[in-house]
Amino acid sequence: MSLLLVMNACKVDLLDTTPYGQVTSQQYWRNGDDVVAATNAVYAPLLEEDGFAHTEYCFDNCSDDMHRAGDHSDETALELFTFDASNSHLLATWATKYEVISRANAVLINAPKVDMDETLRNRSMGEAYFLRGFVYWRLSLIYGEVPILLEEDAINLNFNKPKSSFEEVRAQAEADFLKAAELLPVSHAAAEAGRVTQGSANGFLAKLYVYNENWAKAIEYADKVIGNGAYTLAANFNENFELETENNPEVLFALQYETGWTADNSPAFYHTPQAYGGWGFHEPIEDLVEEFEEGDPRRAYSIYAPGDPVTRGSQGTEPFEADMTRVTGYAFRKYSAYTDAGDMSQSLNAPFLRVADVYLLAAEAKIRSGQNGDVELNMVRARAGLDPIAGATIEDIMHERRVELAGENERHQDLMRWDKGGILDISAHYSIDRGPYKPGRNFVKPKHYYFPLPQREVDLSNGVLVQNPNY
Repeated sequence: MSLLLVMNACKVDLLDTTPYGQVTSQQYWRNGDDVVAATNAVYAPLLEEDGFAHTEYCFDNCSDDMHRAGDHSDETALELFTFDASNSHLLATWATKYEVISRANAVLINAPKVDMDETLRNRSMGEAYFLRGFVYWRLSLIYGEVPILLEEDAINLNFNKPKSSFEEVRAQAEADFLKAAELLPVSHAAAEAGRVTQGSANGFLAKLYVYNENWAKAIEYADKVIGNGAYTLAANFNENFELETENNPEVLFALQYETGWTADNSPAFYHTPQAYGGWGFHEPIEDLVEEFEEGDPRRAYSIYAPGDPVTRGSQGTEPFEADMTRVTGYAFRKYSAYTDAGDMSQSLNAPFLRVADVYLLAAEAKIRSGQNGDVELNMVRARAGLDPIAGATIEDIMHERRVELAGENERHQDLMRWDKGGILDISAHYSIDRGPYKPGRNFVKPKHYYFPLPQREVDLSNGVLVQNPNY
């Protein structure tokens, strides 16, 4: 569904809509329970296939880490940089993200009017600001320039807007994260696990400032996370990817999945090998496997390689075999979990920001501003049982981010920002032949820094939306 269609469908009741369109306006926005339900609904589109269950990972297939295994031509086109503005994933993720924005705006418009507990109101509005900021952050990475729709636009039914500049979109994400950090609590009770926190907002601000090369701000906001005892590295790397410990204090933002209602639209479903009940669409390539240092336990917990033990509940343990995958012989273990009966579980969450990432962002900001980033880098390495590095360089950061965050939708964006920062030449990097599942590809600068806007959106706007350059 296009942005215009999504927004036009909401025109009648956007200001008093329910999360699922099942309660009339006279029945809604009555009390705190309604506000919480509406806030919960802001998260919901992110869990869908066209949100973060599958489509977002397709964008990281562009990287040198993984191969899009399967026969979907639009996904192959993304990986090979042969896509155009008709690509179905570009339309799908656009519509899903603007649905999040629409729902967040509804909360921000209506929550202040409801007679309710002030602490709960602040939490709900903080969540809405965060999720809207998160979506504008992702839109800025995917498309660069996009329309900014805020509360006033919703009130005035002003949905057909031109693109804002890249700087304006990035500034909107920053403003929303800052507001979220003011309103959100440091942590939640166990019953509210999965809701975003002050640490979620500060962590994304640290990332945003690294992308903006504002090193002082990046260090400042990273310190707000790693200097707060509520946010700590898990004792073991694997705790971030196990059902029993997936909401540990390291996980700053993760989408909460649950078997039975995700309709086969979880990251587990798209990453788990077909032999174990998934579709196995995103497979690591050998180049990534070889990046791990000898003895780094993260390799075995991030990636299934031939001979690795696979334990599936009552099915027992068996060795992983290359022919269990579609093509590369490897699979992402960190997105696979199993029930007691040995079936694939879709209840495994998808982490999108961890404290380890923030440590590495802080280390990078220090190194690139002429400071020493050894302490932050070695916190992550020590957790993996690896020797510390003295006098760490940007090359050390690049390696550590690749192995720590393997498969977590960071690599392609990391490579592009390092190219823009003059650290590497991404066109040359992607031209290297890394084997049969990642041949040399033609990354054209600056065209491929951003994807094209969905052509359907451009056409429906009647000239208001202008396509990105070179498409």
